[in-house]
Amino acid sequence: MALGRLFRKQSGGGATAALADPPASAKAPSATTDFVPAERQPPETDPLKQLAQQERWALIANAEGQWRTHAQGEAIVAAAREKLDTQMALVPEGIVELPTSLDDHVGAEEAEVHVQPFLLDIRAVSNARYQHFVDANGYEDLDLWPEEIWPHLIEMLDMTGRPGPRYWRDGRHDDRLATHPVVGISWYEAVAFARWIGQRLPTEAEWQMSASWHLKSEANILRRFPWGDAMDHTRCNVWASRVGTTTAVDIYAQGAAPNGVLQLIGNVWEWTTSEFEISDFEGRPVMGEMPMRSIRGGAFDTYFESQATSLFRTGQILMGRAHNTGFRCAMDLTGS
Repeated sequence: MALGRLFRKQSGGGATAALADPPASAKAPSATTDFVPAERQPPETDPLKQLAQQERWALIANAEGQWRTHAQGEAIVAAAREKLDTQMALVPEGIVELPTSLDDHVGAEEAEVHVQPFLLDIRAVSNARYQHFVDANGYEDLDLWPEEIWPHLIEMLDMTGRPGPRYWRDGRHDDRLATHPVVGISWYEAVAFARWIGQRLPTEAEWQMSASWHLKSEANILRRFPWGDAMDHTRCNVWASRVGTTTAVDIYAQGAAPNGVLQLIGNVWEWTTSEFEISDFEGRPVMGEMPMRSIRGGAFDTYFESQATSLFRTGQILMGRAHNTGFRCAMDLTGS
C-alpha cells in the first residue's frame, strides 16, 4: 500500500482553499439564475476505454487480468491504479464508540467497534462524477439494485421526470454545480453507484473513525472534528459559515483529516451502510415507521454545532432524497 494514501502533501492551492468565504466559483449559483445543463459526452465504444471515461477505476484495477490482451490494457490499468492512489486515502486501524441512546451524556452506554484499515474517497461524489452513472443508464441496470426496490425505481426521478437525482433536469446536472456534491439521492442510489464503480459505502463506524481519528495507539487521541477539538467555521461549510448552500467538494483543505480526506464535517450529510439503531432513555429501541440508515457529518444548513461533529449520530429513511445529503465511497484494502 502506497504511503501516499496516508501522508499527503498539501499543494499551495489547497492550503489557501479553506476560507470562511469560499470563492464565488466554488459556491452554488443563485436559484434565480437559469439552469445550465451539463454537456453530453460521446461514449467510448471500446469497453476498457469506456470504463476509464466513466472513472470506474476500482473496477478496472480489480479486474486487471481481464485486460491483458487489450492493446492498451497495461497502460490503462496502471492509470487506474494511479487514480485510485490520488483519489483515496488510507484510514488506519482504530476503535470507535457509538452512542446507543438518545441521552448521549457522559457515561452513557456506547457500542465499541474495532475498525480495520480501509480506503476512503478524499472527496464526496460530485455531480459530474454521478453524471457518468446516469448516462450509462445505471437506473435501468437491475443488477445494481435489490429486487425488492425495483418497483420504486420509477420514483427516483429528477424535476422533469427523468431517472436521476431529485434536483437535476432532463437527466442532466447544472454544469455550474459540476464540482459540487450530488444531492437529492436516496440510500439505494448511493449504494448502486458505489457498486457500479466497484466500491462501496463506508460503515458508520468507518466514517466515525475517519473523522475522529481514534487510532489504535498509546496516544489514544479522539478528535471532535477532523482538524482538532474546537469548531472552526473557516474549516467547514455549516450554517454559521454563512455560505448558505453547497460548495465544491475539493475545498476547505484546512479542515481535512490528517490523511487529507476533505469535508467530513459540513457541506452535505453522508450516507453510510449502517442501520440507524438507537434506544430511548430507558434502553428501549426507538423504532420508526420506515427503516433508516445512518447519515453523518452535518451539512451547509446544520445550525447546531453539536450536530456537526465526528461523534454525532442521526439517520435518514432509505428513500429520503434530501437537498443536503450526499455520499462518498470506500474500498477494502484487499480490493486495492
